[in-house]
Amino acid sequence: MRAEPTILHLDLDAFYAAVEQRDKPSLRGRPVVVGGTGGRGVVATASYEARAFGVGSAMSTAEARRRCPNAAFLGGRFDAYREASGAVMRALREVSPVVEPLSLDEAYVDLEAADLPDRSVASVSALARTLRARVHEVTGGLTASVGIGTSKLVAKIASDLDKPDGLVVVPPGLERDVLRPMQVVVIPGVGPATAERLRRAGVHTVEELEQLTEEELVSLLGRAHGAALHAMARAEDPRRVEHTREAKSVSVEDTYDTDHVDPRLISALLDRQSAKVTERLRKARLSGRTVSIKVRLHDFSTVSRSATLAGPSDDGRVIARVARQLLRELDTSGGVRLLGVGVSGLADWIQEDLFADEDQPPVEVDEDTQAALDAASRGRGWWPGMDVEHDAHGRGWVWGAGRGVVTVRFETAETGPGRVLSLQADDPALRAYVRPTPEDPDLPAVTDAGAGT
Repeated sequence: MRAEPTILHLDLDAFYAAVEQRDKPSLRGRPVVVGGTGGRGVVATASYEARAFGVGSAMSTAEARRRCPNAAFLGGRFDAYREASGAVMRALREVSPVVEPLSLDEAYVDLEAADLPDRSVASVSALARTLRARVHEVTGGLTASVGIGTSKLVAKIASDLDKPDGLVVVPPGLERDVLRPMQVVVIPGVGPATAERLRRAGVHTVEELEQLTEEELVSLLGRAHGAALHAMARAEDPRRVEHTREAKSVSVEDTYDTDHVDPRLISALLDRQSAKVTERLRKARLSGRTVSIKVRLHDFSTVSRSATLAGPSDDGRVIARVARQLLRELDTSGGVRLLGVGVSGLADWIQEDLFADEDQPPVEVDEDTQAALDAASRGRGWWPGMDVEHDAHGRGWVWGAGRGVVTVRFETAETGPGRVLSLQADDPALRAYVRPTPEDPDLPAVTDAGAGT
């Protein structure tokens, strides 16, 4: 624990949805839901207008549509999110060289390394106000909530206390007073299972948790977990702000509208995802040692498998081969509704696999399987929210598509609300708009969770 409030946590407000509202003037002030737009999609982020209807992250898109049928449901645009996030992370590094990004929309900043006249509550508060204004400037209008405290735990909790566009500084000595009234789930590591165990023991709030001895918590939750919660219930969190430029993993996953049972199709989908992962690794000049797959079966159970290579690789054939080997360990005969491939243990060098079969071909795909493969990716050609441009009408975004027609609203952040036109889906003058996004090695890896589904 630090003696002064020198750990800052910044959290961009409703980030994905806010970027969409910024870039789509007709959606400003309207409910917006970003995530999977298909029948099995999941909400990634909801705007505050949508949250007023009870829509929240991790909710099924179907439930979100029932609660807020008038919302705009959009797939994700990770190029736009990375661009905005990169601008924010650069602004944070202007304040302090020690920045720990947690995701595209949040990061810790160590203010001990910042240029401050002192580290009083007044000084860190003034810096935070300047930083929030800077974030608003460099992102074209996005807002952020900031929490500052003597530890990571306190700073992160503080950033949630006055959302959106808020600032909370917890003075030294008042940490326990802030934590005690809160529900135990506010503490990192207290998920549904742990919360249920604590509830059965009569513990609902942090204050009630604080009253348990370390021995009681160890008996209830195990040595490591019990000891950690005992400390955090007393606002004791020695974790440092760790500056790292290395992504932890690169992964791709997709949710499908129908369960897939054909093993050849599933393998072909896995190959396609492996190729995407490889492309991202090479773009970032990275390689990885551990290949993993994630499979959600017909009964909604989710299983993962992983294998570690002899050395780091960015060879798509190697990644695909290992992914298929892992898939063969699973019983997918009942159907697969979600599939993912990831690579972790990242490095910036390559070790050639001397035992790899250089001539091993990819999975052979016959005409029927290719048709099914194309169908599994349907809707990804034109999906709601996608950036497009037209030779005659300029830039815009896809409102909806189907039956050979794509409806586009032609507007950008700079133009104001624009007109809506319906065009033929195969119009040669219409194409996806590719946003030029500079690579930022300080950004964490992004998981493409089937944003177009």
